Amino acid sequence: MSLADERKALICFIAGLLKDCNHVAVGASSPIPGAAALLAKQMWQSPRHVNILGSVKNNFFTNGAQELFDCAAQGRMDAFFLGGGQLDGQANINLMGRGEYPVQSPRWPGTFGSAYLYFLVPKVILFREEHSRRVLVDKVEFISAPGSSDDHVYRHGGPYGLLTNKCFFHFQKEKKKFRLDYIHATSSLEDVLDNTGFEFDYEDIVQTTPAPDPALLACLETDVAQKVQEVYPQFAESVFGDSVK
Repeated sequence: MSLADERKALICFIAGLLKDCNHVAVGASSPIPGAAALLAKQMWQSPRHVNILGSVKNNFFTNGAQELFDCAAQGRMDAFFLGGGQLDGQANINLMGRGEYPVQSPRWPGTFGSAYLYFLVPKVILFREEHSRRVLVDKVEFISAPGSSDDHVYRHGGPYGLLTNKCFFHFQKEKKKFRLDYIHATSSLEDVLDNTGFEFDYEDIVQTTPAPDPALLACLETDVAQKVQEVYPQFAESVFGDSVK
């Protein structure tokens, strides 16, 4: 399977996770989640509202991140996507860097509003295309946003699952631990175990990620590809080729 086809499959999988949402927001540097949100809206009219920061046509926010944060605080956002330089088995995120804070090398962009949104948005989908022990670690070196909180802490939001280029983990809030739900056709259980730095629950036989529905894939490669081109032009050209030229 080519890289473009792998990415199309990831987009279709994420779209299926968003069917129960009304409002989804996506960061400016998240082309795969962004394409998935647009695909779900186009195919099922659910979510009804999609905000892609950095887009002109697919963003009804007029005040950037401030309006995004206000919307989340008011309980009017159903799903958001977060990633990180490191993610661990308790769904903690490191967006700061490696090494002892504050002298870290490399130093990453920083937390921005990740912790804030992690506490407020009910379905936070962790997404990192790279699946390696460099990224999926036993314990992050700096917690930019915690995956869980003490019982006395009010928290409406949190991690729903973690998607990579090898598999999908569902986050078990009661156990504060991931469970392996799906393995992509290009991977295997041995491959996932070898390249994951944290422990996770799994069955002896794990489901293979369903192949994209042909109608969903056709919708992605036509109408949605043109919409992705508007906000992620280089990504669209690499995945959809001549269809967006």
